[in-house]
Amino acid sequence: MQLTAPATRRTGIRDTDGMAVASFILGLLGLLVLNIFLGPIAIVLASVALWRGTQRRGRALLGLGLGVADLLVLVAFVQADSTISWSF
Repeated sequence: MQLTAPATRRTGIRDTDGMAVASFILGLLGLLVLNIFLGPIAIVLASVALWRGTQRRGRALLGLGLGVADLLVLVAFVQADSTISWSF
């Protein structure tokens, strides 16, 4: 007895498009807060979306770039005050 419909190709594409958008949003938020967590998550989501062939390739690439930028900002702040926590 099957309770749900089988996954279709369209569902898979929508999932990867959602991952691309999520990586972009998390990468953007990571520039402001919690970059130590949001940066790597954005990188992973963007990489998976690109690997699965998302229709939103540009958004996934932006998410990947922003995730890397999050980590670079973290490294810059750690070098500036020798601690992982930082404030404005």
